[in-house]
Amino acid sequence: MKQFVSLITAFVFAAAPQLDASAAARHPPSKAKIVKAKAAKGKAGKSAPSPKTPKARKALAAAAAVATVAAASSIDYDGEQVNFSEWQAVREFISEMVIKYDFDRTVLEAQMRQVRFVDSAVQLVKPAPPGKPKNWQAYSSRFIEPIRINAGLRFWNENAAALARAEATYGVPAEIIVGIIGVETIYGRDTGRFRVLDTLTTLAFAYPDAPNKAARSIFFRSELENAFLLARHENIDPFTLLGSFAGAVGMPQFMPGNILKYGVDFDGDGHIDLRGSTADAIGSVANFLIEHGWNPRDAGPHAIRVDVAAHRAWEPLLERGLAATLRADELAAAGVIPATALPADRLYGLVDLQNGAEATEYWAANDNFFAITKYNRSYFYAMSVIDLGRAVRAARSRQTL
Repeated sequence: MKQFVSLITAFVFAAAPQLDASAAARHPPSKAKIVKAKAAKGKAGKSAPSPKTPKARKALAAAAAVATVAAASSIDYDGEQVNFSEWQAVREFISEMVIKYDFDRTVLEAQMRQVRFVDSAVQLVKPAPPGKPKNWQAYSSRFIEPIRINAGLRFWNENAAALARAEATYGVPAEIIVGIIGVETIYGRDTGRFRVLDTLTTLAFAYPDAPNKAARSIFFRSELENAFLLARHENIDPFTLLGSFAGAVGMPQFMPGNILKYGVDFDGDGHIDLRGSTADAIGSVANFLIEHGWNPRDAGPHAIRVDVAAHRAWEPLLERGLAATLRADELAAAGVIPATALPADRLYGLVDLQNGAEATEYWAANDNFFAITKYNRSYFYAMSVIDLGRAVRAARSRQTL
């Protein structure tokens, strides 16, 4: 199965939420030390054209240093002060930000001097060592459980109007939005406590040796750029952006670039705030899905259980990627037998959910299932979102009886 357990998400490789920004990226392990409390919102560094006088530039740099020192005082995870501003690659990054976006060089240099190297982020993005086989049932039990279902019920009840409006606006069912936010952060309970500038800078310029090091370094460098742009756009101190060890932010765990691309001011206050506004989080999740292939016209099940023939002619269908490309008759010809008839006018993909030593489950999944995998490139993730949303909807239905 093509699964990335990460942003996270994440990680973080599709978009959002992104690390494929996501799975592990959005669920930091308990062994990682974390920040004690969220830093308060503050004013961002200078975002207008650079000051013309040395005195003005010096004042800006001093103000930036004070702000970043104050933000750093609440950090209790291990972070090494390495003075990133002296690294050649970082100096080139600063020059690009000045040229491309008219950031102030002195302010950026002052900020980079306050950024910490986070070794735990480096360790956590390394590939997991070979271990026991993937187990869908064990994975699912982490998310489809009473605490998360009850929290989802409260979230749905408290945000029913925003969820209904998002469903009407985008065509994404409320239960899918509820499922994503629940899997990502337990409805805002665990949004991550790493300073985004620390983790993104570390991963952009000190990514561990791996076959994909160049591509991942480029990705995180781009997200660092987006973090500064986001902070300037929202007029906040970039050091107050807290998130996962891979830089995913807020209730839905969007990478900074996805906040800029797909974030929605759904509460109409003039800001996109995925940390403090449940309405913005709800609208942004729905917008992300519709932009990544969600089909509002397909109201049927997102995945249908199937059996597979012993001759295994269906195996190559598992390599078709994260997309619905197969007609029902093509699945049948390869030996895929659905539990219920598949509509002839829809396309599907064959999905496998491995169960360790037990039998693998096979499913025929539609466009909407694969839209969820663009949030996190994992079949386990997408099915957990669907199952959690369904469980919360059922709990809500029982509540109204």
